[in-house]
Amino acid sequence: CLTITSVLEPGQRLRVQKTVAHGWSGARSRPAMSDQVEAALAAAGHSGWDGLVAEQRAYLDDFWARADVEVHGDEEIQQAVRFALFHVLQAGARAEQRAIPAKGLTGSGYDGHAFWDTEMFVLPVLTYTEPRAVAEALRWRRDTLPAARDRATQLGLRGAAFPWRTIDGSEGFAYWPAGTAAFHVGADIAHAVVRYVAATGDTDFERETGLELLVETARLWRSLGHHDHHGVFHIDGVTGPDEYSAITDDNTYTNLMARSNLLTAADACERHPDHASRLGVDDEESAAWRDAAESVHIPYNDELRVHEQHAGFTRHQRWDFAHTGADQYPLMLHFPYFDLYRKQVIKQSDLVLAMYTCGSWFEEHCDEDQIARNFAYYEPLTVRDSSLSACCQAVVAAQTGHLRLAYDYAAEAALMDLADLEHNTRDGLHIASLAGTWMALVAGFGGTRREGDSLSFSPRLPEKFSRLAFRLQFRGRCVSVEIEADKATYTLVMGDPLTIRHHGKPVLMNGNGPVTRPIPAPKRRPTPEQPPHRRPNAR
Repeated sequence: CLTITSVLEPGQRLRVQKTVAHGWSGARSRPAMSDQVEAALAAAGHSGWDGLVAEQRAYLDDFWARADVEVHGDEEIQQAVRFALFHVLQAGARAEQRAIPAKGLTGSGYDGHAFWDTEMFVLPVLTYTEPRAVAEALRWRRDTLPAARDRATQLGLRGAAFPWRTIDGSEGFAYWPAGTAAFHVGADIAHAVVRYVAATGDTDFERETGLELLVETARLWRSLGHHDHHGVFHIDGVTGPDEYSAITDDNTYTNLMARSNLLTAADACERHPDHASRLGVDDEESAAWRDAAESVHIPYNDELRVHEQHAGFTRHQRWDFAHTGADQYPLMLHFPYFDLYRKQVIKQSDLVLAMYTCGSWFEEHCDEDQIARNFAYYEPLTVRDSSLSACCQAVVAAQTGHLRLAYDYAAEAALMDLADLEHNTRDGLHIASLAGTWMALVAGFGGTRREGDSLSFSPRLPEKFSRLAFRLQFRGRCVSVEIEADKATYTLVMGDPLTIRHHGKPVLMNGNGPVTRPIPAPKRRPTPEQPPHRRPNAR
């Protein structure tokens, strides 16, 4: 207890500065943590309040210089994306080998648990703005491998089965269909490893941390799936991102993410043969991964000419949207899951998410019209009863030329918490949806994709935006992108020359100044419909 007594004359001011330090550890002793706290207090006392403020300001100035997104034409979205970036940074910058929870540091919702949201929504933002935080988050996943291996063993599988919901690595969700059956979590983690290594070139991390994650998740897929008598590889009885479809066969998102997981694990083992050998990987196992990946089944309806969310999805009865009232959303609060699971109704982007995260597969096997047909088919079925959906739909809507629709979805993601759209911000912010704001702007209107060891851009702006600008950190470089209605300008702010692609054509950035390219007009297509009462609010 501290008591301060002072006698002040009229007009005098008393200013009290109280400095508090904290320390934590899952391994160090209490005396060691006490020493850490005392050292921190001593350093803070030496620098004083002004020094602490200056240090914090310098840190944030540095972050904004490489991470800010500028939006001209919509002040509300401009404010929202900066709000989003700040909270994503706050949630992840000091994770220090601990989980980034779904609510970040903003509330008690989900009891502090982390989900797949971290790897697929939050870490992409941090990978290109604050990559050190990504390495720490993935080291936490590596530290939870013992629990994931135990879970796989309980299920009669090899490798590691990561939990749907967790704090310490154990499964925190008891409902199997919407919990551990979502095996895609493992592939999401592998995807984050590959993304981080590709964006940073951090081969030490790949060798010491990433390789084990890739190997153990690849082993899970090889044991979870099977080859049929035609040699086609299937993954049955799993749940994809859409929680209104559970325990399905050959979920396209899961299969494509597993395919990527298997191939990148095999590639990593080739790059690090000694470490792979220590993990027990031999040429036969690596070849089996490649064989499964190359023969994985991707369900397709030849009559409708669309990819199926999972095998047989398009033959299910469609949900009766006409007799579902506006007050009956979210559906999970008004209808039994038994009914939802049997119908064509989608809680959140699933096949549409796959077209973004596994875009290279779709580009290799499909043309633009196929991607547009897929999007048009799934839009009228997607009710967005999850905050994770709008940003994904914004990305693919922009990709397929539906820029006004993409704009409305981007606004929904951006204002999820600032406008309290789901009436639950009291429980904390939706960190993944906030990260999705960056995704909608940078990957959607910026058309940003990673292509191996480089980047590609296919930018297009909605009518209400006059300018969009952002920066990306990539392999020791800082790349600046400035987009206007009819042109895009790329500048290498720092680092070695880099060849990128602009709407499919190579562009060399060598640090000798900005490079400007025209933006082609999108192909005009009919605007897809949404379910009744579920169209995003028009801006």
